[in-house]
Amino acid sequence: MSILQANDEQDTRTGVIAGLLAYTIWGLFPVYIKIVNSVDPTEVLVHRVIWAVPFGALILLFRRQFSEVGRALRNRSTMLWLALAALCISLNWFVYIWAVQNEHIFQASLGYYINPLVYVLAGVLLFGERLRLLQLIAVVLAAVGVLFLTLRGEGVPWVALSLALLFAAYGIIRKQVRIGAMPGLFVETAMLMPLACAWLVSLLFAGKATFGGGDLSMDGWLVLAGPFTVLPLLFFATAARNVSLTALGFMQYLAPTLQFAFGIYYGEVLTLAHVFCFTCIWIAVLIFSVDAVRAGRKKPRATVPTGA
Repeated sequence: MSILQANDEQDTRTGVIAGLLAYTIWGLFPVYIKIVNSVDPTEVLVHRVIWAVPFGALILLFRRQFSEVGRALRNRSTMLWLALAALCISLNWFVYIWAVQNEHIFQASLGYYINPLVYVLAGVLLFGERLRLLQLIAVVLAAVGVLFLTLRGEGVPWVALSLALLFAAYGIIRKQVRIGAMPGLFVETAMLMPLACAWLVSLLFAGKATFGGGDLSMDGWLVLAGPFTVLPLLFFATAARNVSLTALGFMQYLAPTLQFAFGIYYGEVLTLAHVFCFTCIWIAVLIFSVDAVRAGRKKPRATVPTGA
């Protein structure tokens, strides 16, 4: 074996491990949100933004990527796209936090299962792409599952649809700008940080903030919202460089699968409507994955990770 081949195999192993770590952390995120369950979801979101900035800055400094941030800051078009992306991802984060705190983990899981199919539909509707037969079957199956859950369940699964649509919008927007995952997230959270800080200060003055209330353990968990937000993206970026996007596409279903398992663990009611819907989704995911392989390892639509 040549040195080049050995290096390639090492890079692939590193990429697989990094990808599994990224999607495992996203899959475990319900546990973190349950730990801070007593904190208002808006405050959790605020801390996620605030603490992601300094932690992200340390990573950019270590990886020497601040030059990408500088280029983005000097480009008005890039900043406008990233501002729109920041709006989408912050709304996605809020809906997810609210969903887990209010016992809608199954819906959150469903949202990330159908997210890749939403990307395919977006390609058809926005970019004039054509659905292959297996893709069409997968989309129809997913639609049947969601429709059944709507008619026989608790109404329109707005949490799942909101998460899927917001994350799809985020991915489409990020495709419009040339910036890495980490530098892009840093700029997005930095733009949100003034509003987040103002919100936290208002909560502190009103005596409604959990942070700084004397519970040092909870304060520590809220600060950890930053690393929990940034680290999986760092792992994802490493994986994306070193493994095929087809392999990464398979890995992305690890996160919603873990979330589904935590829905069961935390005692959410798994109704017949849920079972039928998820069965349709799982079959759709299988068909979708088979189609990706048959299409010559066609890369997934998403250029950003599927995560919380």
